Amino acid sequence: MIFDAIDKQLITLLQTDSKQTNKALSTRLNLSVTAVYERIKKLENQGVINRYVALVNKDEVQKSFVAYCHIKLVKHSQNYVVQFEKEVANLDEVMECYHISGDYDYLLKVMVEDMVAFREFMVNKLTTINHIGSTHSMFVINEVKHSTIIPV
Repeated sequence: MIFDAIDKQLITLLQTDSKQTNKALSTRLNLSVTAVYERIKKLENQGVINRYVALVNKDEVQKSFVAYCHIKLVKHSQNYVVQFEKEVANLDEVMECYHISGDYDYLLKVMVEDMVAFREFMVNKLTTINHIGSTHSMFVINEVKHSTIIPV
């Protein structure tokens, strides 16, 4: 899909605050409310916008301990990969999971309350998944930048 300057501005405005009314957006974009509505519907229908969410403050919900876990599978067969991905997708503590290149097979972003909760997650959940050969974890000391806005 090719975006014009107004589409790009609209996408950025919605990523910044998706609760803005179409009227407020129309004022900022110098368009009619109907034109804004139609552009948003087009972006939704074409899959550019696939959902609207609330971003929650992790500190306020006691999930401020963030760890990144590298996972290496014992074997790279299709069955092992599919099974691992299915099981890890069901773990609430895993916020993101990526199949990656390099020395490890997967990278997980894990959010829990504290180190005790992380250990419990590792011992009782993650390491019980079949076909994990090894793990390597790193802990976030300070969040320098976190953005949900994808530049267009």
